[in-house]
Formats: sequence, structure tokens, C-alpha cells
Amino acid sequence: MYQWRKFDFFEEKYGGKSTIPEEVSGNITCCSSGRGKVVIGCDDGAVSLLDRGLKFNFGFQAHSSSVLFLQQLKQRNFLVTVGEDEQVSAQQSAVCLKVFDLDKMEPEGTSSTSPDCIGILRVFTSQFPEAKITSFLVLEEAPPILLIAIGLDNGCIYCIKGDIARERITRFKLQVDNQCSVMGLGFRVDGQALQLFAVTPNSVILFSLQNQPPKRQFLDNIGCSTNSVAMSDRLELIIGRPEAVYFYEVDGRGPCWAFEGEKKLLGWFRGYLLCVIADQRNSKNIFNVYDLKNRLIAHSLVVKEVSHMLCEWGNIILVMTDKSVLCIGEKDMESKLDMLFKKNLYTVAINLVQSQQADAAATAEVLRKYGDHLYSKQDYDEAMSQYILTIGHLEPSYVIQKFLDAQRIYNLTNYLEKLHEKGFASKDHTTLLLNCYTKLKDVEKLNMFIKGEDGVGEHKFDVETAIRVCRAANYHEHAMYVAKKAGKHELYLKILLEDLGRYDEALQYISSLDPSQAGVTVKEYGKILIEHKPMETIDILLRLCTEDGESTKRGASSSMYMSMLPSPVDFLNIFVHHPQSLMDFLEKYTNKVKDSPAQVEIHNTLLELYLSYDLNFPSISQLNDGVDLRLRSGSGLPKAESNGEVTADGKDTYKGKDVLERREKGLRLLKTAWPSELEHPLYDVDLAIILCEMNAFKEGLLYLYEKLKLYKEVIACYTQAHDHEGLIACCKRLGDSGKGGDPSLWVDLLKYFGELGENCSKEVKEVLTYIERDDILPPIVVLQTLSRNPCLTLSVIKDYIARKLEQESKLIEGDRRAIENYQKIALCNHLYLTTIFRIFFIEVGVDIVQEDTLAMRKEIHDLRTNARIFQLSKCTACTFTLDLPAVHFMCMHSFHQRCLGDNEKECPECAPEYRAVMEMKRGLEQNSKDQDRFFQQVKSSKDGFSVIAEYFGKGVISKTINGTVRSGSASSSSGF
Repeated sequence: MYQWRKFDFFEEKYGGKSTIPEEVSGNITCCSSGRGKVVIGCDDGAVSLLDRGLKFNFGFQAHSSSVLFLQQLKQRNFLVTVGEDEQVSAQQSAVCLKVFDLDKMEPEGTSSTSPDCIGILRVFTSQFPEAKITSFLVLEEAPPILLIAIGLDNGCIYCIKGDIARERITRFKLQVDNQCSVMGLGFRVDGQALQLFAVTPNSVILFSLQNQPPKRQFLDNIGCSTNSVAMSDRLELIIGRPEAVYFYEVDGRGPCWAFEGEKKLLGWFRGYLLCVIADQRNSKNIFNVYDLKNRLIAHSLVVKEVSHMLCEWGNIILVMTDKSVLCIGEKDMESKLDMLFKKNLYTVAINLVQSQQADAAATAEVLRKYGDHLYSKQDYDEAMSQYILTIGHLEPSYVIQKFLDAQRIYNLTNYLEKLHEKGFASKDHTTLLLNCYTKLKDVEKLNMFIKGEDGVGEHKFDVETAIRVCRAANYHEHAMYVAKKAGKHELYLKILLEDLGRYDEALQYISSLDPSQAGVTVKEYGKILIEHKPMETIDILLRLCTEDGESTKRGASSSMYMSMLPSPVDFLNIFVHHPQSLMDFLEKYTNKVKDSPAQVEIHNTLLELYLSYDLNFPSISQLNDGVDLRLRSGSGLPKAESNGEVTADGKDTYKGKDVLERREKGLRLLKTAWPSELEHPLYDVDLAIILCEMNAFKEGLLYLYEKLKLYKEVIACYTQAHDHEGLIACCKRLGDSGKGGDPSLWVDLLKYFGELGENCSKEVKEVLTYIERDDILPPIVVLQTLSRNPCLTLSVIKDYIARKLEQESKLIEGDRRAIENYQKIALCNHLYLTTIFRIFFIEVGVDIVQEDTLAMRKEIHDLRTNARIFQLSKCTACTFTLDLPAVHFMCMHSFHQRCLGDNEKECPECAPEYRAVMEMKRGLEQNSKDQDRFFQQVKSSKDGFSVIAEYFGKGVISKTINGTVRSGSASSSSGF
């Protein structure tokens, strides 16, 4: 014990001169604390409650004689006391147990108040004989249940359990040891287990109260005297004997601390062991506070005779026999650490903060100071071990700066390794650690760091940084390992291709990836692969874009499935310097896939490759270093028989065979990609025309123009090339109206020869043959068109003019004879029609008119001369019974007057028909005045007499007699 260091981690409170207030007049027999109060029991039966600072709060008379024991409960503000009251009879004991509710006060007169006593029990009964009480302890179970243990000098423990306030209790007795006083008690509650420690001078016993009857277990054959029993916060029993302090658990004696001297009082406070020890050498009492974890004495001082020891308000309270009080409080952590730092006791400081469960930041600060202390003493290894413990709280740069010297690179490496293991390393830390490995040339550690089981899998370091540093240090295998394990496919391939040049291995790796990942990597590094391994790269691209294996499983690739695959268009950029490989790739793709969603773009690209003079990457904006290849009159367009072999400005001669093959492919693509059943081709027509024009590809241009029915552009192509035979052949094919052609092409052809300015008599004669055959142009226009060519003579058109004049003469003669015949026929028709007209209107029309007229006249006469009888019984409008006032019309319709409204002069049923007739009459009379319209209809009609008859029938034709209009039959008799 004397080897333990002593410190002043505690200090006296309240100036060290506190006393029990004067209001406490009796001798103190017992004390307790809890809920911010200190409770004192005296030999006069009074109980006093003290507030913080030991100020008197209030007191009351709990018992009439003496208070033997008391305990302040923690969960409820109850006070349990055991004391002597007046003895009622000789058979009843004077010792009573009382429970006071300190929250309920009862007034007693005007000067004082006392708490409500909610329960009183006689401790001793006939079944529980009276004996001297030596120990007392109360356990709060689930409220309101209390478990009270009372130790006696006869070796028994009386237990009372239940709700004392309602007198619902049970009593039972535990036998500890015969004729040995029970000196101390301690409850241990662990889950459902409820146990009771009992200590006598000769033994330590444990009772398991959850068993019925309670199970008794013997723990030790040594005990202790009064007040030398306590319970730790870990539910351990503590007993003090002169030679040592013993700890007990449920299975027996535990650790033992050899503190010499008589232990007058034992206690436990925040992990500290409190002891009042009688020093036999100088007859003084010493109060020690032991820190058992750190093996130090946190406080030690000489005290007077201590009667009671309490813990409340965060302080240790020692009550002396002379009623003086000593309050001792623990200093704050900062003060204790400062004290230790001044003495360079860093290990003690570290143990202290760890034992008192200080926060991690405070612990790290102590470790840092300890590390700085060791570093200043040049104990770098031990200093680094302390710095490593601060990882996660101390900024790593603080430590790294101290160990950047090359001589301490091993320590720095160790720190950086721990930094990565705990997951606090940044990219810079990874870079530094790998640089340390490379400088030390420690391949073994580098392998452990890179290829360790927990390395990349848990991402202990930044993967990209590790790869970058390993590449820079030429540790390519390590960099590849990290990239592959971390799934960094792009970085893995970058090392293979750019650093190591392993193209075959890179292709195998790409083949092993998922299609989506493989597509990304090919886009990234395809240019390098195409340059060195073109055929193998094309095979991989075909597998990506067609997925042969998947297609076989599915049976046939549907358009929906194809749309999910990568498009060849996505990979065009990797062929930027290898157009031949691009052409091979696209040709193989189109041979495999016939219904690709990107077939238009693919065909456009192939056309650019096929039609270009030099096989360059497809780009219509760049051709022959920017030379403008326009269609010139002499050499702009090659002859049909040139077979694709073209010379530009007489400088460069392209490889005829290659150009010929590619142009044949281009023409074949133009035709096959525009099936007859499709309105639009499977390529961009405008782009195709531009390509054909820019590359002087006559065959393709003519095909496109013909498919688009742009016949005039076809003629323009031949005229620009001065291909007269081709012109005439084209017009024969496209200008035949019988086959759906455009005859106007012959007109354009004739105009071309008329403006040519050279002798083309043979071609003109052939053109005139077809113009004459189809009668496309009048001779005068032909003469005017050909007169512009000074090289043509009249002999060219002499025969044509002679034939046309003879033909016109025959036509004129025929027309003259036809006119004479038509005049005779017209006269006869006129006479015949006039006769029929008169007969029809005189004999038939008049009879019909007279019949209708007689019927109408008879009806008018009846209306004027005879009476009309109205027999309708219902209203025509609402169909209800007809009542007065009613209105009757001559048309035999009857209405309620209310149904007619304001218009009572005409029948609502007949009025619309009457108005329509009147409107028609007014319209006809208006038309009779429009003579120009009448004659125009007669002239334009094939049968003019039918028009005249129609006008007569409608009564439109009339004559004026004495200023009035007579219509219809009245005017028919006067002649037309």
C-alpha cells in the first residue's frame, strides 16, 4: 500500500468548518441521504432534514424515545425509520418501524409541521421474538412494494415485504449464524435475481430470495465488525478487516486489497473506495480515498472520530462524533490532469481519464501531450505508439510533420498504416504511405498493404490514389491488382495498354467483363486497340453489338432486344485513324444484323467510306485537303465507262482497283438500301446526293435522281458531261409518256441542242423524231429554239417542216368539211327542238296547269261563298282541350289564344310553308331580270333547249303587259 502514490484529487468544501445545525439537539444515532437531503436521527426520537450546505430544513418527532435506524428512499420521497416508542404492554415490544411520506405534511399547531406517517409496524411479534437490531437495509422493488431486512444480534434476519401503507405485507426469517450478530447487509439485484448478502464476524452468507424458501450459500468463513460493510456500484460486497479489504461476488471472495489498519468505516463513491482507518501507531484516524483501478490514493487526510459517512450532492460527507462535518468534493478533470502534467505523470493521467470514462477527445489530448513529452525526450518509438492511439481525434498532419525526416520514416510508415486500418486516411495519406514503401523498397509491406485480405475489400485506402502512386513508381503489377480488385476496369486497361503494352491480355480482360462495362472500356481505349489489334478488336465490338450467345439463346433477336444493345455508331470515334477497319467492322455488322435501329446512320457512314477518293475517316467537311471538287464541264464528272477511275487536275491518280471496288459497293448499297416497297431509303438521301456530287460519282447520282423522279436533274448531269448519247438514251427511258415518263424532257433536250453552239445535226434529227411522234411542240417553237444554234442548217429540219406542213394542210381541210356538216346538223336540230318544245307546252303542260288552276280556283270560291265548320276539340299547339278564348284559321287549325302569343293573324303551322313559297317567288322574279346569266347558261350547256324549258317551267320567262308582269303559260302563247 505504501507504494501507491498520493494525490489531492479531492478538496474540502464549505471552508472545511461545517457543523450540524443547532436545531439538531440530540445525540446523532443514525444518518441517511438521498433526493438532495441529508436525514439525521437522534436519541431523542427526532428526525432532522438538512439541505445543501447542511442548512436545516425542518424536523419532526418520529419516535417517542430513540431513532435506531433510518433510510431515505431514492425512487419515492419516503423515509423509513426504526425506533423505540412507548411500550403499550409488556407483551408488545417498543421497537416500531414507520414509513413517512415527505411530500405530504400535516400541520401540528402553528409552529411546526411533520410529514404524514403512512405506515407503522411492530418489528417484533410472537412469531418473531425480540432481539437487538444490529443492521438495517431497505430495497425498493416495484412501487409500492418494499423489502426490508433487519439484522439481529442472534444471527437472524427478519424480512418484511409488501405495501406497508396498506398493511399488505409478508414476514419471513433468515437464519445466518447461530449466536453471531449480523453486522452488515447488502442487496444485489441482477435482472430477475434478487440476492441478499449477510455479514457476521465469522462468516459471509448469500441468500437467493427469488427461491422459495430462500437458498442459503456460504461464501467465506471470515467476517467483519460494525460499519465495515459496503456495496460497490458493480454490486460487489465490500468488507473491511484489519489486514485487508475484501470484495465478494455471488460465487465467493474476489480481489483483496491489503490496506493495514482497523477499518472503522467503509464506503463507495464514484468508483472510489472510501476508508476511515485507525492508525495504531499514532492513534489517529485517517480518511483515504482509493482509486483501485489506477492503484493510487486520490485523497488522504487525518480526521477526528467519524461516526457516520454519507455521499450526497456529489460530495463525501463525514459526520464526526462532536457534530462537526467535513465535506469533501472531487476536483474537476482538468485540475487533476494539470497536476499530473506538472509532475510528468502522463501514464497516470492516461489511466485516470480512461478509468473515469472521459470523452475520447479528452483522452486523445492526454495521449498527445504524452507523445509530445516522449518526442522531446527523443523516444520516437514510444511517442509514435501514443500518437497512434489518438487517431480519429488528433489531426494526422500534426504527427506527420514531426516524422517527415528520413531517419524516422519507419515510424511514419507505422502511423500511416494504422491510419489506413482505422479508416481515417485521405488520398494524401495513401500517397505518402506508398511513397514510404517505395523509398524503403519494402515490397513485402507493399504487398501486405495492397494485397492484404482486408485491403481493398473494405476500402482502407483511396483506390485511385494507390494506383496512381504505384504506376509512378513502376509497380505496375500492384497497380493492376488494386484496379482489378476494386473494379476499376478503365485504370486496369490503362496500365495494360499504356504502361505494359499487353494488348492481347487487355482484349481478354475486356471479353471477360459485362457487356455494359466492356462497352465503356472499348470506348475509352479502343483507339489503341484498333491500332495494334484491329481484327481482334472488331470481333469484340461485334460481340458487344450483336451478342451472338444471347441471340442464340433467344432464338432470334427481336427489334426490342437489339435496341438494348450498344450501337456501332457509339464506337465510330475509335476508328478515327483507321477507316479501313471501320469499313470492315460496319460491313460485318450489316451482314449479321439486318434490322438494326441505327441502320440509317450505319449506311450513311458506309456511303462516305465507299464514295471517298481516298479512304479517310467519314467527314464530308474534309476531302482532298479542302479542294473544292465541283462538277466541271470537261472533267468534273467521269464518263460512264471510266469505271470509277478518276483524275483530279491531272495531279493524283487514285488506286483504280480499290476505288472501283468501293464504288461498286456504294452503288450496290444505294440500291439495296432503297427497296421498291419503301417510300424512303434506309439512308439520308440528301447526304447521299452530296457525297455523290462531291466525289463525282455519276452512277450513284443518276440512280438517286431517277428514284426521286428528279428527271430534269438527270438531264442536267448528262448535259454537264456533254454525253449526247446518254442524254438521248435517258430521254427515251424517262420521257415516254406511255410508260409514265415526262415528255417535257424532250423540250429541255431540244433547248440544250439549240443553245449548244456546235454542230449536232444527228442528235437534233433524232430528237425531232420523238417530238414529232408525240406531238410535243408546235413547229414554230421548234424553229425558234433551233434558230439560236448558228451551227445548225435548215436542212436539219427541212424534212420535219415539210411533214408538219403537209399534216397541217390535211387537218385544215378536214376541219373545213367538219364545219359544214356541223352547220347542217345544227339547223335541223334547231327546227326539231322548237317543234317539240311547242307541242310539249301546248298539249301537256297547259293541261296540267289548267287542272291545278281549276282546283285552286274552286277552293278559293268555297272560301269566299260557303261557311266553314270548325270541329277540332284540341289545341293544335299544346294538344290540350280547346277552351275559350280560341282562334280558328281557314286552314282548319285551331289554337288557344294564349298559345298564339302576339301573332294572331297567321297559322303557326302553315306560315313557314307560305313564307317559303313567297321567298321562292321573289327569287324567281329576281332571276328573270338577270338576262346575262340566262344566256350564259344556254351557251355553256350541251343541251340549251333544256335550259329554256326549265326557265319556262319555273315561270321565270315573262313579258310585261301594260306595266304588269305576266308569267308562266300566259306568256308562252306569244312565242319565244
